[in-house]
Amino acid sequence: MCAYCSHWYVYSSIFLRLSFALAANQIKGKARVVAMDLRGHGKSSTSDDLDLSIETLTNDVIAVIRTLYGDPPPAIILVGHSMGGSVAVHVAARRAIRNLHGLVVVDVVEGTAMASLIHMQKILLNRAQHFPSIEKAIEWSVKGGPLRNIDSARISIPSTLKYDESKECYTYRTPLEKTEKYWKGWYEGLSDKFLSCPVQKILLLAGTDRLDRALTIGQMQGKFQMIVVRHTGHAIQEDVPEEFASHILNFISRNKIGPNGVEIPGLIKKWQQ
Repeated sequence: MCAYCSHWYVYSSIFLRLSFALAANQIKGKARVVAMDLRGHGKSSTSDDLDLSIETLTNDVIAVIRTLYGDPPPAIILVGHSMGGSVAVHVAARRAIRNLHGLVVVDVVEGTAMASLIHMQKILLNRAQHFPSIEKAIEWSVKGGPLRNIDSARISIPSTLKYDESKECYTYRTPLEKTEKYWKGWYEGLSDKFLSCPVQKILLLAGTDRLDRALTIGQMQGKFQMIVVRHTGHAIQEDVPEEFASHILNFISRNKIGPNGVEIPGLIKKWQQ
C-alpha cells in the first residue's frame, strides 16, 4: 500500500507522509505500508522543488514505486489524502503500475476543490505563518489549524516546518503560495478520472456535502464505495487513525487482496494465525 498526501484542498498539501503514521501503525501488521513525501514537501531535494504540476507528481510516484519494487511490483493499493488523493487518481488512471488492485481517495472532490481555489491565497495568507517553537505550532494546528488529534499532531507537524535562522522562528517547509499555477491542474477533471480507474475504489469523506454531481451519479450506479467518517475534520487519517485503518483493512479483506486473492507481503501469515 502506498500512501501520500498533500478553504482545505490546497492548504492540506502541507501534510507529509507522517500524516499517516498512527494509521500505518495499525495497518502494518497486515499489510506493508510505504508512505512518501511528494516533492517540495519533505527533506529530499529535486532539480525543481516548486514543480508541483500533476504530471510531475504522477511521474514521481510511479518512479518511486518502480524503484522500490521493480516490475512487476507486489499487489498495490494507492491511498491519497486531499491533493495526494488527486495524485493517486492520476497514477491509477495512467495504468502504468502493474498489480494495482485498489484506490483509496481521502476527502477530495473535484467540485468542492475547484470552487475553493479562488479563496486559497487568502486562506494561506491568513493562517499562522511563524512559530517560536515546534510545540507552539503543534498547539496551533489543533486549536486553530486543520487537526483535531494532538497525538497525531505531535508526530506530523514537526516535519512540515523548517527553522528560519534569519527570523529566528519556524516556518512552513512548502511555500504553497508560489505554486498557484498548478492548483487547477490538480483537480480539474478529477471526478471522471476517478470513476474511470479500472480498479476497486473507495472514497472516504468527512461529509456528504462534498460530493459533486459526477460522483453522486457514480455512487448511485455502484462505481465506487463511499464512506462518510463522522466527527472528524479534513485530515481523517490523523483525526481518527484507528477508524481510518479499519476502513483500509476492511477494503483489503472485502476485495480479497490478501489470503483469498492477491498476496500482500505480510498479510497472509498474520491473518492465518
